[in-house]
Amino acid sequence: MPMAPVPDVTLTPVASFPEKYFPENLAVRSDGSVLVTVLLQQELWLAPGPVLVHRFDHPVTGIVEVRPDVFVLSLTEGYTTHESHLVRLDLTRWTPGEPVAPEIIYTFDDRVRALNGSCLLGSGVLAVADCFAGLIWRVDLDADARSARARVWLEHDTMADDPDAEVAPPRQPGVNGVRYSARTEYLYYTSTAQKVFMRVPVDPATLEPAGGAEFVAAIDNADDFALDEEAGFAYVTRHRANTLDRVPLVPRHGSEVRHIAGEPFDELLVGPSSAAWAPGGEGRVLYVTTDGGTTAPPDGIFRNAMLLRAELHP
Repeated sequence: MPMAPVPDVTLTPVASFPEKYFPENLAVRSDGSVLVTVLLQQELWLAPGPVLVHRFDHPVTGIVEVRPDVFVLSLTEGYTTHESHLVRLDLTRWTPGEPVAPEIIYTFDDRVRALNGSCLLGSGVLAVADCFAGLIWRVDLDADARSARARVWLEHDTMADDPDAEVAPPRQPGVNGVRYSARTEYLYYTSTAQKVFMRVPVDPATLEPAGGAEFVAAIDNADDFALDEEAGFAYVTRHRANTLDRVPLVPRHGSEVRHIAGEPFDELLVGPSSAAWAPGGEGRVLYVTTDGGTTAPPDGIFRNAMLLRAELHP
């Protein structure tokens, strides 16, 4: 079966953030506006604008829409005390510029190390990557997402970080981005330190693992990604490598991993960290966050962090 042609990609800035900001993750609302978590500055922003939504007491990583305009965010002291919480944020009647009232709905026990990417496994059930504990948590929310229970969903060697790796600080995460495909019944994840893209079969009835983790492809510097279930690809942000890559979703096609943006180097795509589809735009229009080189500045030069719109032209 011939490999699908690599699309041309047009990158357009949607919002700009100051140098040394670290946009970490994003959630696209039904109206097309985008919520962006900013890790080091402990902030949540709304773009376009951008408009500051809230400043938290801890670094903020993952964000998942669990009900229409109700979001669960991950707060985590990954590099210090490891204190970690989930907070509920209700934006159903919110107007940009108004204060918000996040509620802590769960506090993790002392097994937690650093919450990272998160996604919905099913209604009211989250998968949350713990990139320094080398595992994925399952979080069950109550009907209104005001309380939660958490337990370890899966632990695997490929989820581990590598504290001895010779890379510039900060320490590289293990399991990083997580996304569930109801169509294929697999949860996919990147592991930055182990340089792999993996999948886990999921029982659609129980949402438990239906088997062990399976190797899909080798890919270094991988952060988060968006799934195109129809075409059978993941679009993976390679954070320190400054590219967006297309990765097949099935094993034994690792030779078909392709850079689709950032090769040759593109000044806009510096430190890409996460990706999500625009409403109705799966397979065609992505939003991508970048840190402008906060983690690894090319040639020692910091750029503004960005939210980009990436249009894929087959």
